[in-house]
Amino acid sequence: RLLSILRTVIIARLLSPSQFGVFGIATLALSLIETFTETGINVVLVQKKERIEEYINTAWAISIIRGILIFLVIFLSAGFVSNFFKSKEAFSLLTLISFVPIVRGFINPAVAKFQKELRFQKEFYYRLSVLLTETIVSLFLVALTKDPISLVWGLLGGAIFEVITSFIVAKPTPRVNFNKIILKDIISHSKWVTSSGIFSYLFSNGDNIVVGRVLGTASLGIYDMAYSIALLPTTEIAEVVSRVTFPVYVQFSEDRQRLKKAYIKTTLLIGLLTLPIALAFFFFPTQLIMIFLGQKWLSAASVLQVMSIFAVVIAIFSPVGAVFYAVKKQKYNFIISFIAFCVMIVLIYPLVLKWGLVGAGLAATIGALFPLPLLLFFLYKVFRKQ
Repeated sequence: RLLSILRTVIIARLLSPSQFGVFGIATLALSLIETFTETGINVVLVQKKERIEEYINTAWAISIIRGILIFLVIFLSAGFVSNFFKSKEAFSLLTLISFVPIVRGFINPAVAKFQKELRFQKEFYYRLSVLLTETIVSLFLVALTKDPISLVWGLLGGAIFEVITSFIVAKPTPRVNFNKIILKDIISHSKWVTSSGIFSYLFSNGDNIVVGRVLGTASLGIYDMAYSIALLPTTEIAEVVSRVTFPVYVQFSEDRQRLKKAYIKTTLLIGLLTLPIALAFFFFPTQLIMIFLGQKWLSAASVLQVMSIFAVVIAIFSPVGAVFYAVKKQKYNFIISFIAFCVMIVLIYPLVLKWGLVGAGLAATIGALFPLPLLLFFLYKVFRKQ
């Protein structure tokens, strides 16, 4: 995670806000289609308490087909997307980034066993090697060309390396083979994971889409940078903790009192780690931006203040998702994401017109806060069960 922060800081020094915004358009398109075609296979594989070897072949076949589908959608819609954001420069990035999901589709699904079997040391080396490859390729090419398309080449290089590495470190080696019974089981268990992922994505990126469309690529670059910096130290901590706790929660999901104690400890830990960082962002945004990003990013200071509040809310309540997945209540995550998205999308356009980038940050923050009472009610229902 520190490597991710370092990479972001270096790239901010090498590229302008407008260039960063063009890259943001490409990643928005990729993540949008990836989210709408998300199968939730990894969540299902971790949830299964029995052996998952028989699921690997079907999961791999689904992943390959999904990768081809995403490629076709992005490749064929590159012209429309670049016109929508009024950015001709985005066309070449969109065309190249469409090849990333095809490559990722061939990743060995057996890597999910690292998380399922709590082998986090092995997963650490696997994830770190992929991120190192992506970072080295990206930074080398950006320094050489000062072109945002270099970041896409970094994504592609990292994806190729991940496919190769996944077959070296994870077993069994999959074969393309559909099992209809397993396919139905995966779909039945993952429908709420997919639905939740879609609205979670729309909530997380709807503001970026509106900013890019209404205020332009330069504003999108500034907003995306403030968003990334605010959330990197906070939600990255929460994401790692949730990734670790999810398979642990699954192990004792029937013992709700134990699950409750684990959740409380996890939430307190995340709050202890993230709150000081968020306070620094809130009280010293200008100074921190000058130190780490440089003067050309100073207009992101006011946005960073608002997003620091948003980041704390997201980080502290992120372990709830792991609890709901552990007890197979994916529907709760979907409802929370749906409400947050609806509130944000109603507010964002008028707030952007009134306060610009700060308005976008306010819409996201209010959207995150609005469903909290319902979230606490769902938690009560889960922990009440004996």
